[in-house]
Amino acid sequence: MERILYIGTKNVSSWAFRAWLPLRELGIEFKEQVVDIRKPQRFDNLRRIGEISPAASVPVLVENQSIIFDSLAIMEYANDIGGGNLLPSDPLLRARARSFLSWQHAGLSGLCPRLSFESAFYPDKRQMTQEEQIDAERLFRCWEQELSLSGGPYLCGDLSLADLALVPTVIRIYSHRPQMRSWPLTHQWIKRLLARESVEEWMSEARNLPPIILDNYR
Repeated sequence: MERILYIGTKNVSSWAFRAWLPLRELGIEFKEQVVDIRKPQRFDNLRRIGEISPAASVPVLVENQSIIFDSLAIMEYANDIGGGNLLPSDPLLRARARSFLSWQHAGLSGLCPRLSFESAFYPDKRQMTQEEQIDAERLFRCWEQELSLSGGPYLCGDLSLADLALVPTVIRIYSHRPQMRSWPLTHQWIKRLLARESVEEWMSEARNLPPIILDNYR
């Protein structure tokens, strides 16, 4: 069986990062194919991806003749074939995990739109704006409540797809050194996530790439 995951450049492709993480965490074998999505080659490369994927974007998981072309679908498929341990067995808790998954997949209601994943790798980071700080605190408050409710160490107790889906968002916010004193459970959760071997593997490669400075980062 051949299983290929097409991902984007690792200091850009947060959507692919989300799909890649559960595959790694569950020890599922796959071949990684990096598609350079930096400009100007981005458009030609994604056009080629469009030859195998209706969405013409990454990530794409190709397994034999089957194409899975959505990051959330790839995450859930990885969980299905990897034993199902990345979603809670309790129906209510599983629904809460899926709520976080869906919220992240929908863009977290547009929170922090200018704190891109790319900005986590900038050598000189600006301070967060007041609006971004308010947005981050809204997230911290939500995560703190969930961690208190579940008892930790992750959002639903054990590590789940909900935690993994939020990793790129955590990275882009935490790299800008937000004030964490009021959110001790969230702070420990963030550090625990960033210390995972799978996360560090991706990030170590991403840090070695030239940063991609976006025009709207100011």
